[in-house]
Amino acid sequence: MSYRIVRAVTLAAIVPVAACVTEISTEERLERETVHIQAIKSKTGGELSKLRCDDVNGELAKARDDAKSEESRLRTYVELYETVRSRTTTFDEALAHNPDLAYQEGSQEITTARDGCVQSQADVRLDLEGLVREVLEVPTVDEIHGGSTIKVARLSFEVLRNAIGALDLDDREALLKKVSAAEKSIEAKEGKRKK
Repeated sequence: MSYRIVRAVTLAAIVPVAACVTEISTEERLERETVHIQAIKSKTGGELSKLRCDDVNGELAKARDDAKSEESRLRTYVELYETVRSRTTTFDEALAHNPDLAYQEGSQEITTARDGCVQSQADVRLDLEGLVREVLEVPTVDEIHGGSTIKVARLSFEVLRNAIGALDLDDREALLKKVSAAEKSIEAKEGKRKK
């Protein structure tokens, strides 16, 4: 009797599993994946030819303007860097997905636009990294309030952290430690003044 129960339970477990299995050929599986990927990442040559990075020069001039505050300049650089990096990534993904875009009629415009975006990204990154490192050399400044000197942040530490994060540098952790150390030094000075 127990043999019949075990056999019935085993048979009941195997039948639904066997019924759920449907065979799909390799070609069908490939077709499904290709259609899915194309739907997600399809960029035509026409769409890519409209994408340019030439328009960033005005924003780059604003970010380089020494008359603006360093905090404002950092914000502008970060926004600009993320915009240009996004456009460059769009070109790279489209060309990786469809390499023929680089060799079709009118492809010279696409490759020129992509090269312009790569160059703009490099320019913005270089300027942004230079400004971040300059600020980190002296992250705090002394101000005189009521006849006494107090240490204050040169600019918002959060803006500085965002800029470091956007750059994703190899020494990012070391730079973030410098920011934290500067922040702690200001908090320690404020604590002493309150006592």
